[in-house]
Amino acid sequence: MKRRPPAPVSDDDAQLFREAIGDVRQFDPVAPAPSAPKPEPHPHMLEADEAAVPGELLDMAFDPSLIEVGEELSYLRDGYPPKLLRQLKRGQYSIQDEIDLHQMNAAAAQATIVDFLAEAKQHGFRCVRIVHGKGLRSRASGPVLKALTDRMLRRRDDVIAFASARPMQGGTGAVVVLLKS
Repeated sequence: MKRRPPAPVSDDDAQLFREAIGDVRQFDPVAPAPSAPKPEPHPHMLEADEAAVPGELLDMAFDPSLIEVGEELSYLRDGYPPKLLRQLKRGQYSIQDEIDLHQMNAAAAQATIVDFLAEAKQHGFRCVRIVHGKGLRSRASGPVLKALTDRMLRRRDDVIAFASARPMQGGTGAVVVLLKS
């Protein structure tokens, strides 16, 4: 509904209004009352920190050695559902065999991986773990055995997926491999 603009007040109506009201006295303007002063800020957290037991803030609720160092490996062959990789990362596959590549050079590790995967296939193993280490003593080029393992597994037709192991199984220093049956 539209509002209509108010009708203009005629001079006669304005005169009649003034006569009905009578004399009008104007008040002098009054300064506004002063506002109450704002309270000083109160440092609640400072008091809580000061009251804390010395050294309590430095205590950690976790073991810093459990923090993973390095890049996680992850691969899923084309044509397979992503659910397989998620299950592998969550540790839902039982590891049936494992090999440790520590103290090996690249050539020995490559031969060992080839032999290990051939033997796993021969025994009908579906899930295996390869411990390659984190490469903490590697030079600036990065972890040699980890990169070698990643490259080799991506090229093999019998590998469906692989992912870095869960922390209790070796973390980023090991890889769990899902093989074709």
